[in-house]
Amino acid sequence: MALKPWLAERLPVAEIEAAIAHKTVPQHRHSIWYYLGGMTLFFFGVQVVTGILLLLYYRPSAAEAYDSVQFVMTRVPFGWLIRSIHSWSANLVVAAAFVHLFSVLFLKAYRKPRELTWITGVLLLFLLLAFGFTGYLLPWNELAFFATRVGTDIAGAVPFIGEATVRFLRGGPEVTGATLTRFYGVHVAVLPAIATVLLGLHLLLVQYHGMSVPPSVEAEAARRGRRIPAMPFVPHFALRDLFGWTVALAMLAGLSAYLPWELGVRADLFAPAPAGIQPEWYFLWTFQALKLMPAYVLGISGELVAIAAMTLGAAVLVFLPFLDRNTPRSRHLVTWGAGLALLFMVAMTLIALAGGH
Repeated sequence: MALKPWLAERLPVAEIEAAIAHKTVPQHRHSIWYYLGGMTLFFFGVQVVTGILLLLYYRPSAAEAYDSVQFVMTRVPFGWLIRSIHSWSANLVVAAAFVHLFSVLFLKAYRKPRELTWITGVLLLFLLLAFGFTGYLLPWNELAFFATRVGTDIAGAVPFIGEATVRFLRGGPEVTGATLTRFYGVHVAVLPAIATVLLGLHLLLVQYHGMSVPPSVEAEAARRGRRIPAMPFVPHFALRDLFGWTVALAMLAGLSAYLPWELGVRADLFAPAPAGIQPEWYFLWTFQALKLMPAYVLGISGELVAIAAMTLGAAVLVFLPFLDRNTPRSRHLVTWGAGLALLFMVAMTLIALAGGH
């Protein structure tokens, strides 16, 4: 029995083929940025596959977590490589997502009717950061333990609910095995469930609305009285996207093989914190900004002011399509605001890497 006729009787195969055949992608000087979304999706897929493989051996308890990861790295065939790929891709997916977000922002691809596409994309970035934060503790090594303690301490600065939030995150007053188990459940069950829904909706919206064209390209085409050229999605854009995936795979394989991810020293709950403890690079700007804040600003805790400012910034980012009125002044304000925010994040990260002075 032929598979295609059998499927055609049960699924809208002809409609799907027609949609793929007619799908096109705008072709202009900024088209290179279109490939970042696919590259981010590729790294996320690598995370899913390698994460499932690691789950076969990982044991989420304070007594066994470190030993189980060590077993994967020393006894399981190619286990060290799988863990290294998982760790490196966790960093690369966040990097790709940040670049993708800022490219979409600067190209004004959040404009009507793509508001929901933007919102789901921003929420997916926040989820990736949550994946990074919850997954960081799972090897139960010294660096992850103390970094998690510092990270969860930040929530304590929130008035009224700070202490309760810290207890909720840790599963108690301190970072213990209960914290590890809680983070494990969130990392492998709660966050993937939310990410599946958001990612499916995001991809559906991208397919429905297609790729956005920057206002400058639209204006130039209108001035010249020309149509913006487009390339067929299959095979032209798909093959280019696939080439981007191979570049990403080569970079990931090189980093994982030549700079394998180290396990570090087992966490000791009673040992003093080592000097220079810092979070992962994508949280460094937050970490450094909190360090540089004065103790009080106009009688208010400096830490609270910084957290409030970051929360407001995150809210502005989510609802940006509704705040940008698509006027020249508004467009310049968004561009300058995004540029200054990016400059601030890079500057704080570099200061933190240099020692925080």
